[in-house]
Amino acid sequence: MRISETEHYSQETDGIRITVFPEYLEESSDPTESTYAFSYTIAIENLTSYQVKLLERHWVISSGGSHLAEVVGPGVLGEQPSIDAGEIFEYTSTTVIQDPMGRMEGSYTFRTEDGRYLEVPIPSFELHYPIVFH
Repeated sequence: MRISETEHYSQETDGIRITVFPEYLEESSDPTESTYAFSYTIAIENLTSYQVKLLERHWVISSGGSHLAEVVGPGVLGEQPSIDAGEIFEYTSTTVIQDPMGRMEGSYTFRTEDGRYLEVPIPSFELHYPIVFH
């Protein structure tokens, strides 16, 4: 897991803990062109006693306080992972915004072994160009 001093956002719902580690990508950004790139690593921890399958993601991305994009689709990174009890599934993705400050939030839909559906919120997290805050 990540170093505890790293900026992160975490939330637990229905026995599923979602932790987000956002990071500014200087090498992929160009502030003179209003391009600010970020990666975010998501750790999905199954704290239940049963397996869950991640079926769908729903993201809302804001840039400069305005709605930029909404993304809904199956799974993450082209897969719908099953996460056993006590296991952690982790992946990293990226996004680009047009302002030095933005935000992402959303939810995952999971199906349990017995066929129940869980809508688990992804904690809202900030995307910020680090120079703004120095």
